[in-house]
Amino acid sequence: MTKLQVELCHLQEWVKDRGERVIIILEGRDAAGKSGLIRVIKERVSPRVFRVVALSSPKDEKRSKLFLQRYIEQFPVSGEVVIYDRSWYNRAGVERVLGFASDKQVSRFLMDVPIFERWATDAGIILIKLWLEISKEEQERRLRQRINDPLRQWKFSPLDLKSFTKWYDYSHARDEMFEASDLEIAPWYVLPSDDKKRARLNGIRHILSRVPYEPIKHEKPKLPKRSNKNRYDDKLDPEKVRFVSQVY
Repeated sequence: MTKLQVELCHLQEWVKDRGERVIIILEGRDAAGKSGLIRVIKERVSPRVFRVVALSSPKDEKRSKLFLQRYIEQFPVSGEVVIYDRSWYNRAGVERVLGFASDKQVSRFLMDVPIFERWATDAGIILIKLWLEISKEEQERRLRQRINDPLRQWKFSPLDLKSFTKWYDYSHARDEMFEASDLEIAPWYVLPSDDKKRARLNGIRHILSRVPYEPIKHEKPKLPKRSNKNRYDDKLDPEKVRFVSQVY
C-alpha cells in the first residue's frame, strides 16, 4: 500500500504542476467498500488537491435545477482531483430502484450521459469510472456487522433495508447502466470487492494506470538554521494558560 500511496503523491504533484483536472467516480451497492477505498486514497495526499463529493438527496430548492447541474457545480478546478462517492449515476441506480426517478427520467438520463461525459472529457477532464462489485453473501455479512457495530451504525439508514430486498433490481439497473454509458472516452471498470484489502490495492493501481502522470523532480529542501534573535524563555506557563487534561 505504501508504494501505491507514494505514487498517488506523485500523481498529486503532476496534477498541481500541470493544472490538470481529474474525476474519479466510485459506484456500487451498499457496503461495497467505496468509503474504505476513499480513505486509503486520501490518507497520504493533500485535501487541497483531493476532494470528496458525497451529495445528499436534493432539497426542494435544488430539485428545480437540471439534474446534472449540482454535480457540475462540484467539478474539479485546475490542479484538483474530485472523488464522487456515488455520482450522477444515482439516477440509473438508487433513484431508479427505489422509485425516486420515473422511467422517463431514467431513460432520458441514459440518453444524455454519453453526451455529458464527452463534453467533460473534451474540456480536458480525465474521467475514471469504477464499479465496486460485491457478492450477495459478502454484502449481507457486512451489513449485519454494521448493524451490530456502534462504530459503524452511523453508516446505516432505513433506505439500506429497502435496498437490501432489491438485489436483482439493482443488478438489472447496473447492467443497463453499463450498456448505455460504457464509453471509449470514459469506460466502466469493475473492481471485485469481496476482499477489502485486494480491492483497495487494485483500485488505487487502476486509478494510477488511467492518469498519464510523471513524477515531478524537486530538489530536497534543506532546513535553515534557526535565528536566535529576540531569544527568550518561551516555555508556556501552566499558571497563565490552560492545558488540555493529560488523561492518556
